[in-house]
Amino acid sequence: MHISNYYRYILGFGILLVLLVSTPFIAEEPSDVPTAVSTFSIVARDPATGELGIAVASRFFAVGSVVPWARADVGAVATQAFANTSFGERGLELLARGATPEEALTILLRTDADPDRRQVGIVAADGSSITYTGKGCTPWAGGKQGPNYAIQGNILTGEEVVENVEKAFLSTKGTLAERLYEALVAGDRAGGDSRGKQSAALLVVKDRAGYGGFTDRAIDIRVDDHPEPFRELGRLLVLARVNYGWNEAWTLFTEQKAPEALPIMERTAKLAPDNGEVLYDLAVIRLAAGKKGEALEALKEAVRVNPKLRQQAREDSDLEGLRSHPDFESVTK
Repeated sequence: MHISNYYRYILGFGILLVLLVSTPFIAEEPSDVPTAVSTFSIVARDPATGELGIAVASRFFAVGSVVPWARADVGAVATQAFANTSFGERGLELLARGATPEEALTILLRTDADPDRRQVGIVAADGSSITYTGKGCTPWAGGKQGPNYAIQGNILTGEEVVENVEKAFLSTKGTLAERLYEALVAGDRAGGDSRGKQSAALLVVKDRAGYGGFTDRAIDIRVDDHPEPFRELGRLLVLARVNYGWNEAWTLFTEQKAPEALPIMERTAKLAPDNGEVLYDLAVIRLAAGKKGEALEALKEAVRVNPKLRQQAREDSDLEGLRSHPDFESVTK
């Protein structure tokens, strides 16, 4: 063994040992084990943006409250079947402390009371991944993994469900959220949960992508109970994508980075041409970026869609630079 590789091996073993010792042991489960979260999910990363996310669906109430866990620049974890929900936060903490997905999974299972009934998918911020299905999970149960993704499911109609999730994710173009959604829909079309459908969720995280830049929750949508959860999740995703871009652009604007905010806000406005508030903030950001004429056009459209915005425009200091324009008064009166 080459000497540098030897020291690398010793260092890696030391990190794993520290993680094992410092991770608390989980007590035995109570005898009244909860109903299995029988579901299928995909955990993934977009290498171009650094986004991490999870999409999940199930014949189980509010699956989004159990399965998906993610932290920007750290990783994402799906915990399901007879889910140990502590795997979410503990798995992310292990990744944050330097463990690989494989090391994190080993530690989680080693300290678990009933590892054979767990199903887990983990993707780290570097795109490394792992999926695990305990031998006690109800069939059909299994998964697939690759660079930047891990797919898993139990009580499915068959292996073709995860196969179709994988194919759709790898072939779909667009944002991570769009690819996750299309992958989930493909799994449902292939049969999905053998018991039917009830709930679905989609989570995407990116550093400072939440409201005001205070959180990493770029997209966080859930359908807890619906006869057509995939259709409803798709409807919410359109709104969520608008909100994501709007938050990102406005955070940059408040940091006096209008030129960086403008292209994001322009894309967002195209997604929401009938949202007066979005068009209003497009006007504000265009003005801050030095595009006075284009700003007035956006403001005209904003008040056409929502006339109640006229009063706000007359008093808004963010539009001070438009007040000298000869058409401003006619737009806002």
